[in-house]
Amino acid sequence: MVTNSVSARFSLPPLAKSLSAKLLVLTVAFVMLAEVLIYCPSIGRFRLVYLQERLAAAHLAILALEATPDQMVSEEMERELMAHVGAYAVSLRKPDSGRLMLMVEKPLAEVTSFDLREGTFFGLIRDAFETLLTDGSRTIRVVGVSPQNPGILVEVVLAEGPMRDAMLDYSVRILALSLVISLFTAALVYLSLHRTLVRPMRRITASMVAFRENPEDASRDIRPSEREDEVGLAERELVSMQEGLRASLLQKTRLAALGIAVTKINHDLRNILSTAFLMSDRLTRSEDPDVRRLAPPLIAAIDRAVSLCTQTLNFAREGPLHLFLSRFPLRALIEEVVEAIPVGEESGLAEDAKQRVSIETPADLEIEGDREQLFRVFHNVIHNSLAAKAGRVQVRLQESDEGPVVDIEDDGPGLPPRARDNLFTPFAGSARKGGTGLGLAIARDIMVAHGGDIELVRSGKDGTLFRLSFRAGKGT
Repeated sequence: MVTNSVSARFSLPPLAKSLSAKLLVLTVAFVMLAEVLIYCPSIGRFRLVYLQERLAAAHLAILALEATPDQMVSEEMERELMAHVGAYAVSLRKPDSGRLMLMVEKPLAEVTSFDLREGTFFGLIRDAFETLLTDGSRTIRVVGVSPQNPGILVEVVLAEGPMRDAMLDYSVRILALSLVISLFTAALVYLSLHRTLVRPMRRITASMVAFRENPEDASRDIRPSEREDEVGLAERELVSMQEGLRASLLQKTRLAALGIAVTKINHDLRNILSTAFLMSDRLTRSEDPDVRRLAPPLIAAIDRAVSLCTQTLNFAREGPLHLFLSRFPLRALIEEVVEAIPVGEESGLAEDAKQRVSIETPADLEIEGDREQLFRVFHNVIHNSLAAKAGRVQVRLQESDEGPVVDIEDDGPGLPPRARDNLFTPFAGSARKGGTGLGLAIARDIMVAHGGDIELVRSGKDGTLFRLSFRAGKGT
């Protein structure tokens, strides 16, 4: 569990920038958006129902007119009927009879007509918002079938103001209800997400900060919960990653301390071996024939020990690679590598070793990389093939979607199983007597630094094949 001191150092973001606040705002915004999508057809429906109620009231008023013997009512009765309808004029038309009308004596302004028989879903919404956006001073003429009898056509002329006021009142009530629903929903979502997501995320983040401050302190690791969702998986993976990193850091720390000790020992050992080499050189001039016979193997053994110390010191001192990139022809580099391979009795390679190397790469192919570092890679692999008594070494290019691929194949006896298992491990992958196993380990580091890799494709009695792959974009 993370300690209180770490929690104190782990500063939370301001409320306005916190994940909880963002969740709250987004929840309110999404609920309000949903309410708007619901409100649009609702207000259109409200306006339609309002007008249909006016048509129904107009039909009832006309029925009162039909109840009289002469289909006439007094002026006072007519005003009362029209006040009940809330209109300036109404008319009714039946299929088998004429037209009946009621009207109050009031001057009418310019009339805007609406036919409810032609109303569509989006048309009703458009008319509703048009009503809300006006000042309510229009006079409208509404035509539609009677809700009581679909065979009767009713026409009503009325002021738009009362309908607009009713629509505004409905909108305010809808807005208030939407705010209550959105805030209530947002509060529930906020509390649930804060408990199930935000708080665990804070624990995970605090554990990461504590691990960064002191990776070696296992007591600060987060204690994973028993949750089976993504948060529980993240907690368990974080603990697993911290344990793996802690073990790796501990191992690297010990190796670094061991490396420093080995470097110091190698330095002193090299000085001792240099003194021994000078002393053994005198043995070659001894008059005793037995001493002169034993001197060369002794000198060779001392040479190998000095070489091992030198390569170990160089490997420890090199540190991380720093590449100096440039573009250069690949074939010219390989030809230079072959030319630089030492031959003769001292190197252990025959005089015709260079003639065994064939290069099958285009002369105009260019790659981008550190020329000196890649020189070391090709030199190491080709030299190893020749040193393994290969009769033929073939260097050929293969194109791929990922980038250029260079195969270095020989017909030597192959690598022993122990060497194949530890081929790229420093001090463990040498197949030659007296080798350090650093060459291919360094070669892989160089290739990885270039974004590529080196791999052993196969090795057996019929030969060995190494493949050097370069990252896409490094070719021509």
